[in-house]
Amino acid sequence: MNDARPRKRSLTLHGHRTSVSLEDAFWVEFQAMADDAGKSVNALAAQIDRDRGVSAGLASAIRVAVLKHLRRDAED
Repeated sequence: MNDARPRKRSLTLHGHRTSVSLEDAFWVEFQAMADDAGKSVNALAAQIDRDRGVSAGLASAIRVAVLKHLRRDAED
């Protein structure tokens, strides 16, 4: 998890294959976030996709969701 460069990750959203470019640290936390929610990464990505609106890209929306999740955990 030393690499700060984004890597392409494959996802299936709404029955279609897509990819997002995320840094390893965000991907690891995103997977943990999905586990905490009892969802697959595809299901969590689909939820974030539905909620993000049109102004943000999916990768950015995932990063923001991870950050919010980590902040909530830190407050608890």
